[in-house]
Amino acid sequence: MSLRIEMDNKETKIVIAGFGGQGVVSAGNIIARACMAEDRRVTGMISYGAEMRGGTANTTIVISDEQIASPVVEKPDIAIILNQPSLDKFEEKIAKKGLVVINTSLVTRQVKRPDLKVVGTNATEIAHQLGNVKCANMVILGTFIAATGLLKTKSITKAIEGLFSRKGAAIVELNIKALQAGIKENQSHPCLTNQTG
Repeated sequence: MSLRIEMDNKETKIVIAGFGGQGVVSAGNIIARACMAEDRRVTGMISYGAEMRGGTANTTIVISDEQIASPVVEKPDIAIILNQPSLDKFEEKIAKKGLVVINTSLVTRQVKRPDLKVVGTNATEIAHQLGNVKCANMVILGTFIAATGLLKTKSITKAIEGLFSRKGAAIVELNIKALQAGIKENQSHPCLTNQTG
């Protein structure tokens, strides 16, 4: 299943948000690398809360087929949300009829806005089953890719290999498995809803 987010300027604006230490920056880095591999224009910014690891963190990415005027994202078209505080912070900022990809392992409430499309996956639980909760970011990234079709799985896989190669083959393999698990989860249980309440 694939969603197509309608945008007037051929840009897709994304925010990835979670606790520091959940791999928010790594996920953004991988999206950016995949964009470059596909010869697409991309830019991004990183924002940390006061506590760094354990505090809030988010990264924004702008993907475009044309020149990007600014890396600043005020109203993301897509929000990849790894925890409850991040949903609380960003839900009202998401563009009308945007998409929210949620880590249902750590988000404790439904999305309130009825205009938003919502895709959920138990990213932390799946990562735990794979043997390392730190790869939950790759699980939710897989769900994002499967739900949107915005980037090719092959490009994301190559980006993972490039980013994690220095950490060894086992880490690369783990993160690719996590990505594939997120893709499979979305294909098996798309959970695409317009939630209320």
